[in-house]
Amino acid sequence: MNGFALGQKDPRIREYVTPKKVIWKSENSNAEVEEEELLLEGRDGQLLINPEKPVVMHHKDKTPGILLDFGVELHGGIQLAIWNCVKNGELIKTTKVRIRFGESAMEAMSDIGGETNATNDHAMRDQIVDVSFLGMNEFGNTGFRFVRIDLLEEDCMMQINSIRAVFLHRDLSAKGSFRCSDPLLNQIWDTGAYTVYLNMQEYLWDGIKRDRMVWIGDMHPEVSTIQTVFGFHDIVPKSLDYVRDRTPLPDWMNTFPSYSAWWVIIQHDWYMYTGDLTYLKNQKGYLLPLLDQFCNHVKDDGTNTAPNPFLDWPSHDNPEGVQSGIHALLYMALEKGAKLCSILEEEEASHIYWYFANKLSQYKPHHANSKQAAALLTLAGMLEPHQANQDVLAVGGAKGFSTFYGYYMLQAIAEAGDVQGSLDVIREYWGGMLQLGATTFWEDFNIEWMENAAKIDQLTPPGKIDVHGTYGDHCYVGYRHSLCHGWASGPTAWLTEYVLGIKIKEAGCKVIEIEPNLGDLNWVEGYFPTPYGQLYVKHEKQVDGTIKTNIDSPEEIKII
Repeated sequence: MNGFALGQKDPRIREYVTPKKVIWKSENSNAEVEEEELLLEGRDGQLLINPEKPVVMHHKDKTPGILLDFGVELHGGIQLAIWNCVKNGELIKTTKVRIRFGESAMEAMSDIGGETNATNDHAMRDQIVDVSFLGMNEFGNTGFRFVRIDLLEEDCMMQINSIRAVFLHRDLSAKGSFRCSDPLLNQIWDTGAYTVYLNMQEYLWDGIKRDRMVWIGDMHPEVSTIQTVFGFHDIVPKSLDYVRDRTPLPDWMNTFPSYSAWWVIIQHDWYMYTGDLTYLKNQKGYLLPLLDQFCNHVKDDGTNTAPNPFLDWPSHDNPEGVQSGIHALLYMALEKGAKLCSILEEEEASHIYWYFANKLSQYKPHHANSKQAAALLTLAGMLEPHQANQDVLAVGGAKGFSTFYGYYMLQAIAEAGDVQGSLDVIREYWGGMLQLGATTFWEDFNIEWMENAAKIDQLTPPGKIDVHGTYGDHCYVGYRHSLCHGWASGPTAWLTEYVLGIKIKEAGCKVIEIEPNLGDLNWVEGYFPTPYGQLYVKHEKQVDGTIKTNIDSPEEIKII
């Protein structure tokens, strides 16, 4: 019925999810919740006039409430199918309820404001609404796993048929995979993939509760994960172009020169994966003036004057380390930009950008004991990998790691030949979030938060710490902290690239190098989606320590 189409088509689908557990309910004779376990039966939202086995909430002198766990982080809202609302013995058409969404159980139990900093920023997660009798009422558009519902209408009884999550997401299947002899690493790979998947909404977001925006720097780990899990998807160029078209030069993307540098780096990596020259040519009118703008900030002594330096929030209080990391980022942007110009047959421009990249490389700033800076300086070739690992990156294990820049720390540690060190950190750091009940990876995480912390899928017991409401920093204090942030997905891309050992050597995946690094693993296998189809690789450690490799590759790809 295309003739009736009135607007743009939503690229996402809706799916209903039944709650998995009732975590809490009010237990008071004046605020009763009865037959709540019926909500877990998988009922649909369809109603008939006569109630059949309803869940009942009674507001007498106190407000009844219930807290539901849907078992996994979701994006969307909820549907309440209500039979009757009775006030003082009379049927009423509408009644007031309060709905609170949470990425942790304690967030869903919180009030706006206060010491725990619960907010409605970027998405309404705490609201009072009217629900109608014999209605399928839908509310909410946010990231959540937990929902608390309170009946506010005094002297009222509400009969509920069902409460379901309305899951709004892309209809996608994973084309890539990773399995190995360690189930924890398998779970981490899957969780990183799911974290990014949830953020593939109309555009590629960084968070589904907060930061529901296109942050170009944050996109780099997400794009690496998308290539690893889903292969080509038009959400990547759509999001890259969205920010480009809304950032006229000489402005910086998302206000940061570092994020404009990440845009160049993503363009390079995306071209290496897709080999899409037509798309790359469409970037030339913006790419070259942006690279010129970078050059204008390179001084004769090799330092730079780029304003508003920013890497990630955990490094924010180390300005020397931030400046060092920015220096390495500018170098990588000019280096990769120069390579793109050669591909675009802009050789004169390419020589200019190489000249300024080489000028930056002559000045080697100190890492200032910042793991972020040390990682970028290593990847830019300005710091010897073994030295960086010994002096900074391996010190304290997961201490000093961040969810965003952890990806580059893992890469730099691996470049030092310490793949085992990277595996240990992944288990400790990203595995720590899973140990606390995470089903997606967080905006930030500090390994010290593990001490005496309660899991996020329970009400905090006496003597334990509410990890969500207690910690956080900068703009993400307490419950404002996002527990589903795409920039934290780095281990998914890293495990495929360094353990399975799949590295793209020629644009369009025409040449792929396979170099396994199993560390303490006995075997690893997985699929990697390419423009020519799936590449399958399996490595098995033999008794003598050698690796037996089995490869099934599309014939268009050269394996080295």
